[in-house]
Parts: sequence; structure tokens; C-alpha cells
Amino acid sequence: MPIPSTRRRVTGWDLLVLVAANAVAVVGLWWRQGGLREVHDVASLLTSLGRVTGLLGAFLALVELLLLARLPVLDAVGLERIGTWHRRNGSACLSLLLAHTALITVGYALADGVPVTRETGDLLTRYSGVLLATIALGLLLAVVVTSVVVVRRRLSYRIWHALHVSVYVAVALAFSHQLATGHEFQQQPLARAYWWALYAATLAALVAFRLVLPVARSLRHRLRIERVVREAPTVVSLEIGGERLNGLRVLSGQFLHWRFLARGHWWETHPFSLSAAPDGRRLRITVKDLGDYTARLASLRPGTRVIVEGPCGGFTSAARRRARVALIAGGVGIAPIRALLEDTPGEPGSIAVIYRAASEDDVLFREELDELSRRRGADLHYVLGDRGGDEMLSSEHLQALVPDIASRDVYVCGPRSMTEATRTSLRRAGVPPGHIISEVFAW
Repeated sequence: MPIPSTRRRVTGWDLLVLVAANAVAVVGLWWRQGGLREVHDVASLLTSLGRVTGLLGAFLALVELLLLARLPVLDAVGLERIGTWHRRNGSACLSLLLAHTALITVGYALADGVPVTRETGDLLTRYSGVLLATIALGLLLAVVVTSVVVVRRRLSYRIWHALHVSVYVAVALAFSHQLATGHEFQQQPLARAYWWALYAATLAALVAFRLVLPVARSLRHRLRIERVVREAPTVVSLEIGGERLNGLRVLSGQFLHWRFLARGHWWETHPFSLSAAPDGRRLRITVKDLGDYTARLASLRPGTRVIVEGPCGGFTSAARRRARVALIAGGVGIAPIRALLEDTPGEPGSIAVIYRAASEDDVLFREELDELSRRRGADLHYVLGDRGGDEMLSSEHLQALVPDIASRDVYVCGPRSMTEATRTSLRRAGVPPGHIISEVFAW
């Protein structure tokens, strides 16, 4: 069966080119104001390098905010990939800003002929905005440190979220310092106009796509919880109804960022995938109890209003390039896989489903999966057993379950460890990396 062509999606290379072009503009403005031409000794070299690293660090801080702005152009990019971009960009941003701080401080100390400690005190007390910029740097450092997996697991979501919200404060403080003391902004209308435009565009994107659009969309569709269904002791499904839901243009396999307007929930948004194909009448999400927030979802009541951002993610049938497909799920990762099974294109026999679960009691949607498989003519395989079994979803196991798996597009969704191990097995089974579409179910 031929797969219909789809509109070209934004790729990492597209965004890299855009970021690189603006980085060149930032460096160009620094060069225009003097750049390395003003270097005549070690002190001026360090100071000049400190200026350009500070400018590039400030620019990457804006990129970091735009990655959080839910830009529609990124809707088709998976949550995992955006998370990777976010982490890498954040690390580069912090490294540049730390280099800026060290280079400027040492450069000024050499120029003034004083110890670094004394120069540090002078910078904090005598230069406008430096103290605020130091506070901003401390906030950014706290955000990066708490994003490390080991540290994040020790923090409650509320503390982690509060620290990340402080990024907006940090960027605002840094901009005030940038305009007040930045060498490239003194009597430089072009540079000031460029940076004002960057900050204004970032603020407009945040307000439009994180606030105005979600509220307007949710009011238009009158989203509300209709049913709360306990699927298992630690798993709950929420059915959300509304008006003209086809207008949301959400596809099976995609996720939305959900905000439930109830006490203890309204101030948080979390990404959850659909666990049933959208039919214009309702949206269903299925969530496993993985922490304080997800544990409280079962207490939500029918009638609770809902605000959504999205839809997002490229884990959809639009990513297919082959007529035959295999859908592999682990644990509650069956949610988007079950939605894909419901309406993904394919002739009888062209779809295979593999569901990995620890035990029979951990299988979700058993009756629905059996019925959908019969209706779609799909081959359904339940893989049950202890996680320690090395043979589970090995390349040999996958080939035994789906002999022609190397010639299929393969979708994988589950916990991070399971997804990464399955990707490795699929490559060993002969599936090209470009035909493996995955989403880590880790929220």
C-alpha cells in the first residue's frame, strides 16, 4: 500500500541553521564594535573574549526559552528530541556565561592591576546590573544542576518546576545588565535594536503560545473531564469531552500538554499521549502513577475544565514510509500504540503489535487490543515476564515474532531503558535507524 506524501517537517538541521545564522549576527555586532581589533595585551584579549561569550550565552538563553514556548513549528518534533536539544543548548548556554564571568573578571583585574577577589567585589558593587546578572547566573546554574537525572529524582516536582520558572527571571535580569553595561550597546543603536527585537520576539512567542493560544483554544472547545476510569491499581484514564474537537487537529500517537483547572492541579502542565484515536467527540489519556501529581489525577471529577497546549510529536502515521508496520509498546507506553492501532493505515496482515508487560495483571486494554486486532487483521503478541529476561525483545526474539521486521517501519514506546534496548535489538535485526520511530514514555 503506498504511503501518501506529507508536508516536509522541520528538522534539527533547519533549527541549527537558524540558530547559527543569528549567532553569526551576534558575533558580527561584537566585531563591528571592536572585537579583536581592540586587543593589545592579555587583559584586553580576555575582556574581549568575555564580551563575545556573554553575548552568545545570552542568545542561547533566548533559544532555551523558545524551545519551551510550544512553537507550532516544533509540533511534529518528538518530546524526547526537544528534551535533548534543550539539555544540550542549556549546557552550552551555561558554559558560555560562566566563561564570560571568568574572562571579564580576570581581564578587568589584570587591567586594573588588582587581585581577582578585589576586582570581583568592585564589579559587584560599582558596576550597574552586575549583581543582578550574578543572581541570574546563579539561577541558571541551579536549573542546570537540578536537571541532572540523579539530582532531579531527589526533588519534588514543585521544587523542580519552581526553579525552572526562575529562568524567566534570570533572562530578564541578564538583559537589564546587558543594556546597562554591555560594551556593544553603548551608543550602538543597531545592536540595541537587534537585541530588543530578539527579546521582544521571544516574549511574544511565550505569551502567544504558552498563554493566549491555549486559553483561547480551550475556551472555544469547552474542554472538560467527562469520565475518570481506573484501568489498574496504579493506572487511570481520563476522558475529555468538548465541542468541535476535530478542530484541535490531534493525531493518534501525539501528546498534548494538559492543565486541569482544579485545586492542586491548575498551576502544572504535563504531557500525556492519547490512548484512543480521536473521534471528534472525546479525547482519552491514560496515566500511570509515577509521582505526586500523577497519583492525584484519579481524584479529578467529571466537569473539571481543561486547558491544553499542542498537539505535539511526530509519533504518528505521517512518519511512515513503508506499507508494513510493527508497533512495540512497554508498560503504559501502550497508550499511544493502542491509539495508532485503532486508525493507522494498513491492509490486514500489514500491522504487527508487540506488547511487553511484567505480568498478566500489568496488561492494559486487553479487551480493546484483542478486539482492535481482530477488526484490523493485526498480529498481536503479548510478551510477559520478568524484566531480567535478556531474551525478551532481543533481535532473535523480535525476528521470531515478526519474521519480516527488517522490512517494516517500527514504532517503539515505553520506559527509557526498554526503548533504548529495543532500538538496539531492532538495529541488530536489520531495521535501519531511519525506520525506527520512538517516543520515551517517561512522564
